[in-house]
Amino acid sequence: MNIDGALTDAMSIEGAIGVALVDYESGMALGLLGGNQQLDLEIAAASNTEVVRAKMRAMAALSIDDVIEDMLITLGGQYHLIRPLSGARGSLFLYLALDRSRANLALARHGLKRIEAGLDV
Repeated sequence: MNIDGALTDAMSIEGAIGVALVDYESGMALGLLGGNQQLDLEIAAASNTEVVRAKMRAMAALSIDDVIEDMLITLGGQYHLIRPLSGARGSLFLYLALDRSRANLALARHGLKRIEAGLDV
């Protein structure tokens, strides 16, 4: 599946507000879909680049030889899921913002995992 298809698929996850595919080395979003007045996806994508970089540095400093499946940030009204992509796409991550009142976190995590598996970049 291409980037547009992956983003469209992610927006079909119950409660989705917005989604982005981001390169955390450059901070550039390769694709954005959704968002609203409370969520500027371009700013969120760039800001979450720093979150991913910080976690990668922490894992290296702790000599943790493992992969991050996803990172979760919970707000009062939203979930923010960050899923670093594996393999040769290792500097990319999917970022999904969800309306907490409508989202099922377990299903959202499963959905992002499925989308990652089918994504061709």
